Amino acid sequence: MRVGLIALTLLVLLWALALWRAGRNEARAEAAFPPEGQIVEVNGIPVHAVVMGEGPDVVLIHGSSGNTRDMTFALAPILAENYRVIVFDRPGLGYSASFNQDGETIEEQAEILQKAAAQLGAEKPIVAGQSYGGSVSLAWAVTRPDNISGLVLIAAAAIPWETPLDGFNTLAATPTGNVTALPLITAFVPEWYVEKALDKVFEPQTAPEGYADHFGPGLTMRRASMHANAKQRANLLEEVRALQPRYGEIDVPTEIVHGTADDTVGLGWHSHRLIEQIPGAELIELPGIGHMPQVVAAPEVAAAIDRAAQRAGLR
Repeated sequence: MRVGLIALTLLVLLWALALWRAGRNEARAEAAFPPEGQIVEVNGIPVHAVVMGEGPDVVLIHGSSGNTRDMTFALAPILAENYRVIVFDRPGLGYSASFNQDGETIEEQAEILQKAAAQLGAEKPIVAGQSYGGSVSLAWAVTRPDNISGLVLIAAAAIPWETPLDGFNTLAATPTGNVTALPLITAFVPEWYVEKALDKVFEPQTAPEGYADHFGPGLTMRRASMHANAKQRANLLEEVRALQPRYGEIDVPTEIVHGTADDTVGLGWHSHRLIEQIPGAELIELPGIGHMPQVVAAPEVAAAIDRAAQRAGLR
């Protein structure tokens, strides 16, 4: 009895320590990596947007586990020389609020980001999204055709796949995982481990020097961000399966950019099939590039956005 009481006391103390450390780490991350831009409210929901440059409007949408800093590291500054660039945090990530307890669908995300763009004066922007952000961009093009001038898809998750969701996101998407596992991860997983994991996302490249210091891995490690991201990931396959039959409705200039060495969202499975389903779409293959062209091949991605703008008559 006494041993059990001691064990229970130790568990309570450990859990209290985990919650304290998790809160401290989240506060430190937000202090070190505050919002880069402004908060736009759409129907009372805060959406974080970074606006830079002048010219035709381009909206950039980051991928899974990301935030505006993924796009502002390399791609947005290049584009800002010729465009007005709007970079959004997707709902539940960065500094944009979550608004669906079951996980925001790609169509819901497209709607709120389109409305936020319109509030910023971008009625018909070119929309460019990477990976999961590419799925949101496809949803924007399909469901909000009057509010888009061109579409650029960067390693986009576009075709229903056969691999199951990984174990971490499967757990993190659940209420149980949110309450039990995520506080421990936020509290005790060291930042160096997260930075090392970034290199895996960039394979066969590595994260460029300065990327982690700009991106702020601690923002991704916040409990609410991990839970929101996992719920979105858990729902994505069925949402893409439902959206795919409508790709033929897309009638704006479309550029698809994909690295040949991408093992996360495969070129052959996704973009080689996607190009056959969007009328007039053009595919740019980047030899030897992995899943993060917007960072490691930013000039090539900017060139694809230029081509979309030219085809749309914006330049």
